[in-house]
Amino acid sequence: MRTALSIAGSDSCGGAGIQADIKTMTMNGVYAMSAVTALTAQNTTGVTAILEATPQFLEQQINMVFEDIRPDAVKIGMVSSSGLIRVIADRLKFYQAQNIVVDPVMVATSSARLIKSEAIEVLEKELFPIAKVITPNISEAELLSGSEIKTPEDMISAAKAIYDKNGCSVLLKGGHSINNANDLLYSNNGYIWFKGKRIDNPNTHGTGCTLSSAIASNLAKGFSLETSVQRAKNYISCALEAMLDLGHGSGPMNHAFYLNGEFAKTADNI
Repeated sequence: MRTALSIAGSDSCGGAGIQADIKTMTMNGVYAMSAVTALTAQNTTGVTAILEATPQFLEQQINMVFEDIRPDAVKIGMVSSSGLIRVIADRLKFYQAQNIVVDPVMVATSSARLIKSEAIEVLEKELFPIAKVITPNISEAELLSGSEIKTPEDMISAAKAIYDKNGCSVLLKGGHSINNANDLLYSNNGYIWFKGKRIDNPNTHGTGCTLSSAIASNLAKGFSLETSVQRAKNYISCALEAMLDLGHGSGPMNHAFYLNGEFAKTADNI
């Protein structure tokens, strides 16, 4: 069985972060492991508190995973401070980790800021160069490229700027703000659009976490980057189309939309 490691924050509501990554990796057929960068007190309406792991404890978590069950891919999500970023980069370089997917989580769906300003530069310097692909959304790409993104052409320019600066492939997520959920992959092969369809579902909590961990899962299984992105988009579309409706804010998707085995049955359908 292929394996994948999520290095990210915990979401107490279960729709994003480590919890979403583990669900996604499991549903995409890989064995999921985790190294927790922070605990968060959050739900579908917002984040009220963040408690970071120490760099030393995060280092021990990563060491224990690699020294026993080596991951075939690594997804990196919420990392809010420079010290944690440096530890992650050091350990992944030491273990020569492969198929690294970085989701540069900077702002939550609820608009809460999730990364310290000084950590962004360290993220670019330490993690981006060793990544197979990074997956910024529009607001994150604007921060990273220093340019405003209003059109598909702006997306191409921003993705190229990020690629030229950091040397890693860039999957720029268009969402519904620029186009009809079309994403742009910019790599050494140029750029390619991944067409999406508009799904009328307001519950999008954790979509970025889910997409990046699905990409990592497919890379772990040996698919190319382009195929991994397409499979990940197909998975997230199905999870949104399941129309799960939980919570009072931007609710989670149904990561387990395809889970229909014996042990998933409820009392009223046995």
